[in-house]
Amino acid sequence: MNTDLDLLMEYLPFIIPIALLQFGLAIFSVIHIIRHPHYRFGNQVMWLLIVLFIQFIGPLIYFIAGRGDEDGHVH
Repeated sequence: MNTDLDLLMEYLPFIIPIALLQFGLAIFSVIHIIRHPHYRFGNQVMWLLIVLFIQFIGPLIYFIAGRGDEDGHVH
């Protein structure tokens, strides 16, 4: 009979890369938000909250919908 620990050990090789990818994407997004204060909509605080509290999908939403141009123009 499989215990919870056995099940966790079975899926650990899949969980670790996904967790590292999510953590790296969140850190990259936070750094980008802090360094580039131009957004299509919203403000810095809103995007930081979205990126930090909506895991994995939050950073993707920021890079698809929220990020402005590097020169300060919004799309």
